[in-house]
Amino acid sequence: MNRFMQEQWPMFEGTLGMRAQMMDILTDADLEFNPGGKNMTLGALCREMGEIDYSYIQSLKTFTQNWNYHNPEPGLDGTVARLKAWYTSLEAEMKAAISAMSDDDLKKPVERGFALPVEIQMQVYLQALLIFFGKATIYLKAMNKPLPKSIQEWIW
Repeated sequence: MNRFMQEQWPMFEGTLGMRAQMMDILTDADLEFNPGGKNMTLGALCREMGEIDYSYIQSLKTFTQNWNYHNPEPGLDGTVARLKAWYTSLEAEMKAAISAMSDDDLKKPVERGFALPVEIQMQVYLQALLIFFGKATIYLKAMNKPLPKSIQEWIW
């Protein structure tokens, strides 16, 4: 097991667990919510986060970040169960990709317009998750949905 998995992965699992808890309180109807203006629906925000996950996973495999992927599955952003299943598969794929790396691999640069070592790339991914939670809490509060305790303690 590499150093990242031993020292840092538990924090990622906890953060990804917050996303699962958030998804557990949503209904398919909630995914249609749009707070107005030029904002996207909550479902589209959730789909976009999955696409960001995908981009980071691929960056661990290719050492190049590419933001062009858009999930083509029709209706994905309107179904909590499908989003949860997709997130679960993405999380397993990310864990497998980072687990397969040696400690030396963790130092390799990921090109993303500028280069970051894999370990720092993963920290930037963690920040992307936290930004997602910041956005999602606005939607939840606008819908008068209770925030999961973990989000209350870590984000809000």
